[in-house]
Amino acid sequence: MNSDSIQILIAMVIYIAAILGIGVYFLKIANENSDNYFIGGRTLGPWVSAMSAEASDMSGWLLMGLPGVAYWCGLSDAFWTALGLAIGTYLNWKITAKRLRNYSVVAGDAITIPEFFSNRFKENKKVILLIASVFILVFFTVYAASCFVTVGKLFNSLFGIQYQIVMIAGAFFVILYTLLGGFLAESVSDFMQGVIMIIALILILVVGVATAGGIGNVIENAQSIPGFFDFFGIASPTVVDGVQQLSASGTPLFGDALPYTFLTILSTLSWGLGYFGVPQVLLRFIAIRDAAEIPKARRIATTWCVISLFAAVIIGLIGRVLFPADLLTASGAESIFITMSTNLLPPLLAGFVMAGILAATMSSSDSYLLIAASAFSKNIYEGILKRDATEKQIMRVSHITLIAVSLIGIIIALDETSIIFKVVSFAWAGFGATFGPLMLFSLFWKRTTREGAIAGMLAGGGMVFIWRLLIKPLGGVFGIYELLPAFLISCAFIVAVSLMTKEPSQEIQDEFEQAKAASI
Repeated sequence: MNSDSIQILIAMVIYIAAILGIGVYFLKIANENSDNYFIGGRTLGPWVSAMSAEASDMSGWLLMGLPGVAYWCGLSDAFWTALGLAIGTYLNWKITAKRLRNYSVVAGDAITIPEFFSNRFKENKKVILLIASVFILVFFTVYAASCFVTVGKLFNSLFGIQYQIVMIAGAFFVILYTLLGGFLAESVSDFMQGVIMIIALILILVVGVATAGGIGNVIENAQSIPGFFDFFGIASPTVVDGVQQLSASGTPLFGDALPYTFLTILSTLSWGLGYFGVPQVLLRFIAIRDAAEIPKARRIATTWCVISLFAAVIIGLIGRVLFPADLLTASGAESIFITMSTNLLPPLLAGFVMAGILAATMSSSDSYLLIAASAFSKNIYEGILKRDATEKQIMRVSHITLIAVSLIGIIIALDETSIIFKVVSFAWAGFGATFGPLMLFSLFWKRTTREGAIAGMLAGGGMVFIWRLLIKPLGGVFGIYELLPAFLISCAFIVAVSLMTKEPSQEIQDEFEQAKAASI
């Protein structure tokens, strides 16, 4: 290991030590009871709520996946995805946050998303609770795997250590950290990680533009590639066995630009729909200490999100100008942020920027593992299997679940050719279609029934798999992102089945009106 690598490692070790310190600090408070461990006692302020929500949501996908898409095929795919996410962030905080914060208290003081749904419909037989918890376990295992892939790629690119070794080591560090401090440690560290992420993005953006000779030069070079700097077209790298080919002079080869149709744009914008169903963001709405602070949190979250997303897209474009032939596969393209950081910055500063990727990954993976653990220990174990479970038993089961989910995620992440963007997109669609429509109808349509809720979750979650595996490969109009059709189908099932079944009891309707009145 040379001196540059040692300096990068030192900076990252300093960061890791700080994160572990936060976990140790909150160890006693977090482990007092399951409410503190899973929801922090509803004590989050607006800054921590907003920044931790966005940092836990974006993950390493923001610093690796999104720039990688822009580097590989140009502006359109990355831009429309970023725009959809920015709009979705704002609307979710605007529409969902306050009503969910108040309704979760009215509905039995729920502290998890499955528990909220189950309490909302006054379940005796916990069918909604079980279905929601199972979907959370499945999709968060996939999400956790995407984070472990990011860690493996990061340390493999920086230090040349075998991918599988560093991926497993990074996963165990995340497990240890999450076991220590629970939701409070996760949220406070996520706030810090959100700050590091946006500083890292802005720094690389500014240095990259300067190195490339200014934004005009970046645009000029990008426009020289067919479809690369086009909102309604997409670049088509010339590949053989997944590897982009080079000309005799070493220039990467591209085919003719491909069209980027209105349907494709609509499909890509639909990423924003996912926000209404992702538990790691919805839990921050439940955990904020006062609903009156939500408007401030919304402004913070939206500003952070817009700046970070579009900085990530532009970094990918700049990377293709500065390092056009360095990354010749779609998977390899996701290392462009690392390549730019280590080549354009002094080693010690590059180490702190690399800590931004680690920050993004940790801030997400700890959320995913914690929510998965709560889904089983609070919802399935205590809610269904052992209703008289003690706090000690719940905590023990949550720790076991967290470790089990992590081990499965590690197995999924063993494939170093995994493309982070694709892994995340599948899990994002799963949550968006399974929980998004039901969350909106639960909060805003009094006529929603328990049967409609069950049908909507099963239809939305099932259609994600069906569309992704069976329909999408047909191509053409069927090649759209699975979240859009699955979301719409879930909505249709909720409405149709609710109207065909008996209207909710007076008790449920009274609670709905109580939550509505509290949110005015």
